[in-house]
Amino acid sequence: MPPKTLSTLFLGLELATDQLRASLLDENLELVGVEMVDFDTEIPEYQTQGGIFTTPGDAYTTPVEMWLKAFDMLFGKLSKNYDITRIKAVGGAAQQALVWWKAPVPPLQALDPRLPIHAQITSQSFSLQNPPIAQDTSAHTHALALEAALGGPDHMAARVGTCAHPSLVAAQLLRVREAWPDIWARTGRVQMASSFLASLLTGQLVGMGEAEAASTGLWAHAGSQAGAQSHWDEGVMEIVGGSREEGHRIWSWLGDVDISGGRRRIGTISRYMVERYGFDPEAIITPFTSDYLSTYLSLCPSPSDAVLTFGPMDVMMAPAANYVPTRLFSLFPHPAQDASEKKRYVMMLTSRNADVPRALVRDMYTKSWSAFDRLVAIVPPGGSIGLDDKLFSFWLLQGDTYPFAHVKGIYRFETGVKVNEFRDLRANPRCLLESQILSFRVRWSRTIPTGVFGTAAGRARNANNTPSPIAGAQQKRATGVNNSNNMGLPFDPYDYAPLPARIIATGAAANFPSIANLAGDVFNAPVLMPTTQIDAAQVVPHRNAPAPGFPSRAAIGGAYIARWVWGKEKGTPAGTGRGGFEEEVRRLLGKRWAATGGAALRTNINGPGSTSKAPSAAGSGASTPYGHGARSALGSTILVEEEEEEIEELERNGSGYTVGFSETDVTRIRTMTSSTSGTTMSGSTLGEAPSTAFTTPDLGALTSPNASSQSADAAPAATPSALQPVTAMPTSDAELQLGLAKVAEPDVDAFMSYAALVPEYCRLEGLLVKGIV
Repeated sequence: MPPKTLSTLFLGLELATDQLRASLLDENLELVGVEMVDFDTEIPEYQTQGGIFTTPGDAYTTPVEMWLKAFDMLFGKLSKNYDITRIKAVGGAAQQALVWWKAPVPPLQALDPRLPIHAQITSQSFSLQNPPIAQDTSAHTHALALEAALGGPDHMAARVGTCAHPSLVAAQLLRVREAWPDIWARTGRVQMASSFLASLLTGQLVGMGEAEAASTGLWAHAGSQAGAQSHWDEGVMEIVGGSREEGHRIWSWLGDVDISGGRRRIGTISRYMVERYGFDPEAIITPFTSDYLSTYLSLCPSPSDAVLTFGPMDVMMAPAANYVPTRLFSLFPHPAQDASEKKRYVMMLTSRNADVPRALVRDMYTKSWSAFDRLVAIVPPGGSIGLDDKLFSFWLLQGDTYPFAHVKGIYRFETGVKVNEFRDLRANPRCLLESQILSFRVRWSRTIPTGVFGTAAGRARNANNTPSPIAGAQQKRATGVNNSNNMGLPFDPYDYAPLPARIIATGAAANFPSIANLAGDVFNAPVLMPTTQIDAAQVVPHRNAPAPGFPSRAAIGGAYIARWVWGKEKGTPAGTGRGGFEEEVRRLLGKRWAATGGAALRTNINGPGSTSKAPSAAGSGASTPYGHGARSALGSTILVEEEEEEIEELERNGSGYTVGFSETDVTRIRTMTSSTSGTTMSGSTLGEAPSTAFTTPDLGALTSPNASSQSADAAPAATPSALQPVTAMPTSDAELQLGLAKVAEPDVDAFMSYAALVPEYCRLEGLLVKGIV
């Protein structure tokens, strides 16, 4: 059992898709405790897969009652292993989902501390017992219908700050009203999952913060308009409800929104939590927010950074100075700012076609994630060594956001012509990853003219704590570029000055050496990762869920907010208002760094793994003739003989990167590399077909679940080697003290190669959006 500490503690919670997680930090933001409840393994009676139910089609739901049981179990663990009385503030985050309370809502303040919560609030307390989660796309048509009713994507974005996307809260409300009028009639209150979690702690219903309200498609943010105040948009609510009366009912369901900025308590710990688990009755509850925004807060990005989070949805976030609503991106008020500060925002780009296409391509073309990563490393940029025959692919398996709201399918292009399959099958993994990351690069460049980042916004390269070794060449290119001819694009693809100075990456895919390098090359920026994730990746490199004993970033973000708000109320230096949330967190971590003599932040509690502070061995980069392997600390690339033979056979049959396969070869190689029966694509498809794998790929199971049933005289199957994840490179003290370490350096030549692909990528994207192909 971890030693009990006498210092003040701060609890951060995360209600994720597959787990309920907790992280405990002390006053110096040092990790002192980690606990979690895994829904599939610890609460098996609900028979979820990856924490969700999947059904044929686009529906992905989860039982709210399971969350309540996990809540009881988690706090049972915390009270057993830690001194709960030392917790002075609690913050947290949750996945995007709605909780539909049945009228009348049970009185949370009257819960009996002798009984667990799930025994007092049962499934019968909810009108919709299994609500949809963020991966659900069943309301996509309703989102598009709402967008059309508001005059199109631009008009909708100008009005409510976002355009249509499949998990839009307004669209989910509309779908329930049209599909299940009985559920609609029985509903007495609707909460975001984060507010629901906070309500269990305070013993009273809690409203959402403005950052989450801005994601609903129902909130009109005032921006910088003098005298204007943000509010629920009655006109949009009337459209969703079908009448003015039902629109007012939606308003009453959602309740008031906290527009204070997030720097004040939302309540104190409930009597139930005090008497049952021993909390200090003076412990405060601080604002809860979405999991993505809480992850963003835990990384404390500077104005010149971008946060790239890989997962079931890939998300790119960055600090924004101005409120400029447009269909190009989503924009949220910063969830942790003082009311006296100048309003700050978070710009967000999303892609729903993320983990699922990556897992599908792995199953179709390789035997393991290590082979997938290796195959990406040996194939040149663009899938071809030639300059004018680059390959492009678009894997749009789910309804997505702009610009692919109306596009669905798998599209491949060779020499500008649509094909059913590449002649060289090995190009598929690399072309998929390039398409995913180039999409963010192109969309980022399109945001620059809107002015959302302000003037310059500190995006000069000298704002970077990790200057590139080719800074001189970069400066020469930046100042000498000719902007008169951008090949028909609204931006210069060769100009990296508007691009992020650093990429801070999270999520399982960022553990792949090939993906870390690719992100750095496409954006011409160093890639950093949290040391908590780097160390966890050495234990389990393939899962978005942290390894046992390691904290989640969203839970850490919640604990940071708890510490920040508590410090302000106590009058400690952290609460004196010297800058915003990020500045104060940096100051606290800098103080800890100085007091400990430069000791790295603790990354786990009794978890296996090595420290991320030590740099990797020299020459440990990816082995590829088309990149500079030494610029990324990738660990030794040790592959089993079978995997090497697989790639060598692909190379022999390919006879070079531009030579195709015969039909017989294609059939044979697809049979050889197919792994849908021998690997696990996700937590929802263990031992099953991959058709419903729209959750975080659980990539630890790389051998067949039916292996034991094979005949005794059958040849034993070789076990593919585990993916060798990224490891830390030498990193500046300024970054290490924030818990970040560099994992990849940019390569200016590779950046220029990808810049040359951008015009053709944009042309093909335009063909898809216009429905020409």
